[in-house]
Amino acid sequence: MSKLTHFNQRGEAHMVDVGAKDVTHRVALAEGIIHMQAETLSLIAGGTHKKGDVLGIARVAAIMAAKKTSELIPLCHPISLSHVDVELEIKEQDNCVYCRVKTESSDQTGVEMEALTSVQIGLLTIYDMCKAVDRGMTISNIRLLEKSGGKSGSWTRDQD
Repeated sequence: MSKLTHFNQRGEAHMVDVGAKDVTHRVALAEGIIHMQAETLSLIAGGTHKKGDVLGIARVAAIMAAKKTSELIPLCHPISLSHVDVELEIKEQDNCVYCRVKTESSDQTGVEMEALTSVQIGLLTIYDMCKAVDRGMTISNIRLLEKSGGKSGSWTRDQD
């Protein structure tokens, strides 16, 4: 197992120096879900929620979150994203909304944190918009599915 890179030799937190790393095309894919009552999902699906287009607003929030990740995660580098794709899918059989985000950049460090932050904020936005009718919603399974680029190469989550 590799050592934790966000700590110096004295055990103090520090921002990793990526200055000597090569600029490569980097991609990350993350996912998560929010479970809710069937009635809540029906409001979202039917577009009848009094706050408006829940999924449209969640999509914009997810994109904004990817762009602001370094402002939210203390030791995360600011990077120049070239693409953020947010997919929100209503799954009526499971009473949930599935979120999948793909982030891309040509930079010296990866985009995994941007993808994961984007998923979380997209789902939290759905929670915020619907909490008046369903405080029992549950956000879960936020996880990285795959990443590519950089010195460590590609990684794909084993199917579970």
